[in-house]
Amino acid sequence: MARFESGDPVRISSRFESRHHRVPAYAKGRAGVVERVCTHMVGRPEALAYGEGATPPEPVYRVRLNQRDLWPEYEGPAHDSLELEIFEHWLEPHQEADLG
Repeated sequence: MARFESGDPVRISSRFESRHHRVPAYAKGRAGVVERVCTHMVGRPEALAYGEGATPPEPVYRVRLNQRDLWPEYEGPAHDSLELEIFEHWLEPHQEADLG
């Protein structure tokens, strides 16, 4: 069962992970909005990549982030956004998002 729904404000965790993982550094700690639930995957890619065995399947979300929140020098239109697919264990609820 998905923890978040389309339209939910979320923040991408800023926690450190020394191993390869699927969250771009520039997106860590940033707030966005869930655009949609994409799919349920086999399990956490960090665990699978390092031979730690299978983990329970979890949802992947398409998260929309405002370009100016990512790069303050961005000179494009204020409504420009970037969408990333993020595994659920990297997301946390966010209450004060001004996410256009």
